[in-house]
Amino acid sequence: MDGAGRLRAAGMRVTSTRLAILDVLKEGRHLSTDEVAQAVRERIGHVTLQAVYEALAAFSEAGLLRRIDIGTGPARYEARVGDNHHHLVCRRCGAVEDVDCAVGAAPCLEPAARLGYVIDEAEVTFWGLCGDCQRLPAQN
Repeated sequence: MDGAGRLRAAGMRVTSTRLAILDVLKEGRHLSTDEVAQAVRERIGHVTLQAVYEALAAFSEAGLLRRIDIGTGPARYEARVGDNHHHLVCRRCGAVEDVDCAVGAAPCLEPAARLGYVIDEAEVTFWGLCGDCQRLPAQN
């Protein structure tokens, strides 16, 4: 389904700003609100940061986007939703990459079952150095 169809299905008004936000995040990058706003401006011209914040919050609540908080810096957003994937984060440059769950549907959720929780999502973050940063001299 295209961006306009996704917005309508979520009961949202279709605007050029909203479509641009969805298109920017559809590219698979994990962007902060500021980065989304900058990319949207490059596509359609003027857009306020407040409009981007409001759209990202609404899209996250509606399940159109996923908000990622990796614990450092601002939250990031991605369009990949509804699956069991996790993230790799570079400690040096902050790059974020998706990584599929390699062992079945949701293996990391099983231990919590004994505590009586009904689990609907897991957020796993792997930390390390990306290939580019591994080739750079060590920082002191």
